[in-house]
Amino acid sequence: MQLVETAFINRDLSGMIGNTPLFHINRIFNKPETNIYAKLEWMQMGGSIKSRPAYRIIEKALQAGELDHEKELLDASSGNTAISYAAIGAALGIKVTICLPENASRERITNLKAHGAKLIYTSRFGGTDEAQAKAKEMKKQDPERYYYADQYNNPNNWKAHYHHTAEEILSQTDGAVTHVVVGLGTTGTAMGLGRRLKEFNPEIKLIGLQPDVAMHNLEGWKHLETALVPGIYDQSLIDAKLEIDSDQALLMVKAIAAKEGLMVSPSSAANLLGAIAVANEIESGTVVTVFPDNAERYSEIINSIFP
Repeated sequence: MQLVETAFINRDLSGMIGNTPLFHINRIFNKPETNIYAKLEWMQMGGSIKSRPAYRIIEKALQAGELDHEKELLDASSGNTAISYAAIGAALGIKVTICLPENASRERITNLKAHGAKLIYTSRFGGTDEAQAKAKEMKKQDPERYYYADQYNNPNNWKAHYHHTAEEILSQTDGAVTHVVVGLGTTGTAMGLGRRLKEFNPEIKLIGLQPDVAMHNLEGWKHLETALVPGIYDQSLIDAKLEIDSDQALLMVKAIAAKEGLMVSPSSAANLLGAIAVANEIESGTVVTVFPDNAERYSEIINSIFP
């Protein structure tokens, strides 16, 4: 079979992004008049919640003429956004270059290479902050070569969740959502959900989650007190913050597998820990969180907790 390759293609992928199911958590947590639901975000092209902002960022850049088949999309990512950029880029014929910490999981690196992304590694100790600095340096040195997506400061990050994720939650809960609980990384999910849901009902509470220490195992999350704060972050939208222990999140991975039938990532489990903490404090309500991705990209961690 001979493969015919085209440099660039105008292809509508919107039907493959988002529209994820809302899963009722009812064995790990069961309390009268209080429900917890989680969006299963790996069930879309790219395999994670990050496909939502990645697609919107690319779509809007193409529409504005900022990105075309001659330019490379450049950004910093701890992994999931990178994979979404790479998958969407492969489908559209767009070249993708990613700056990422060298300790990104083997599955992430394999996935990125499979989609043809070029990888620029930064120190594991510098995390995504150092990867951001590297991407900015590369853009400055060769501005005509790159479209710098800059997910941490690009408003299309949070707008993806404002226009789509939030609307799905309102539809799937019939507007009954009372609390939204999400981890803080780029903060795009929290900002988009917070803005739209509070427009719908100002009484809806947004709870942000972060690791309890600077050095943690919750990939994609930021300890905001010790990290670069994303430009899209608006503290005024957050009603409360909770800190999550990485070890407790790993235990929750096991519990979710055993009682809910889902193999999820540590950050997904951490989100559920936060959601349960909130649900335990209210008399009644509908608490919604997101499971950003499943366990497929975390074999080293998963093997350590399921020996």
